Amino acid sequence: MKSIYFAAMFACVLGSVSAGERPNVLLFTADDLHAESLGVYGGKPADLTPNLDAFATESLLFNRAHVNVAICAPCRAVIATGRYSHRSGAMGFMPAREDVPDIVTTLQAAGYYTGILGKVGHSTPKKSMQWDYHFDQQELGNGRNPELYYQRSQAFFKECQTHQQPFYFMVNSHDPHRPFCNPAKLTKGAAMPSQIYAPEDVDVPGFLPDLPGVRAELATYLNSTRRLDDTFGKVMQALQEAGAAENTLVLFITDNGIAVPFAKCNAWFHSSRSPLLVRWPSTIKPGTRDDQHFVSVVDFFPTILEATGVEAPSGLDGRSFLPLLQGNSQEGRDYVYTQIDSKAGGAAVPMRSVQNDQFGYIYNPFSDGDYWYRNNNEGQTMAAMNQAAQTDPTLAARIDLFRHRVPEEFYDLRNDPDCLHNLIDDPDQAESVNALRDKLVEQMKSTEDPMLAAFLNRDDRVKVDAVLLATYGVRKNERPLAK
Repeated sequence: MKSIYFAAMFACVLGSVSAGERPNVLLFTADDLHAESLGVYGGKPADLTPNLDAFATESLLFNRAHVNVAICAPCRAVIATGRYSHRSGAMGFMPAREDVPDIVTTLQAAGYYTGILGKVGHSTPKKSMQWDYHFDQQELGNGRNPELYYQRSQAFFKECQTHQQPFYFMVNSHDPHRPFCNPAKLTKGAAMPSQIYAPEDVDVPGFLPDLPGVRAELATYLNSTRRLDDTFGKVMQALQEAGAAENTLVLFITDNGIAVPFAKCNAWFHSSRSPLLVRWPSTIKPGTRDDQHFVSVVDFFPTILEATGVEAPSGLDGRSFLPLLQGNSQEGRDYVYTQIDSKAGGAAVPMRSVQNDQFGYIYNPFSDGDYWYRNNNEGQTMAAMNQAAQTDPTLAARIDLFRHRVPEEFYDLRNDPDCLHNLIDDPDQAESVNALRDKLVEQMKSTEDPMLAAFLNRDDRVKVDAVLLATYGVRKNERPLAK
């Protein structure tokens, strides 16, 4: 089956929306997408994402891309501000400080017309940050209707043409966020994906057990992922028809990993790993990939500004990776830093992580042996795991790790990207553990991370708890009440 995207390449060009040589920017985000769901990242079934796979043939694929916070709202605040959460104030589902510069206001001041589809609240961390054009979830078929995304994109490009301004357009699919697409229970306004999948089509990620209940839920996730791909194809069709594709820098990412246990809302490898596809016909060599450099969404703000020739405000934590888009190398991209502070519902479960090309280290200051962690991404998958764990002690131990954690985790990501074997106490890894601890301290000092004091006193529970209380206030244990 030919993708919508390739079909659009032959569509009629209706007129350019670009202004002079100033490039447009289109940032397309998926919501809770597992990076390895894409065919170009080795995903199965291989036909799941035909539009994105076709787009990749014209793009630069980054193999070491990450989000800095694996939760939707704080991740998008990092994109908007170019700062880590504790540097902007958006440490969870809370606003950034008004004195923090944002990408929309900065580009508007430089003459750009700005638009957004979907996830408007989560992508707008400041009251003073106002989009020129905006439509949210309920106006887009619950954020799950490719045709409505197409129509709204067409209208935006026409407005840009009328205003004769270059644009910054953030298009946010609400797929494949829960509730996953069950054809028998379509959400009002949502469209059917172009293909439906069954449990036997599922390639269960290695960080989850292969159970019937897990497969059943992940099949509906595949449906949602296919609809995401349909939406992406329709937006790219609208861009092509508007005559703007040649002068538009397009970036595709997810805001965090899949919404199941051991991924979203955590600091493991598959929590923060993101697909990153970047197309810019005037600059990027089609069908290339970068397997060397770590990039993350904190870098998007400075990268977009340098690409558009707009002067960057002071105080950004990110660093432009424009040289990588131009086919060059770049020093200092050997590590990525990720974090969690508070999540939906306001519970503070701070985590700090640093990864390099071989290892990943995680510090969990909230883990005290008693605190019981949960999130709203567990669903049928966790229910199936809980049932199987009644007779499977290995799975029971894994669930216990999920619920309670340990203060420190260390994984060999080359051999164990699913983070199944914590090597923190392995004497053969002591040197590597200490090296990543040192890198984390360096990062925490340079960004004035309030969790630095907890980390430096990590063997003193009283001092750690005092830091958590001072930073996040009262912390309520999330263990459900006994029935």
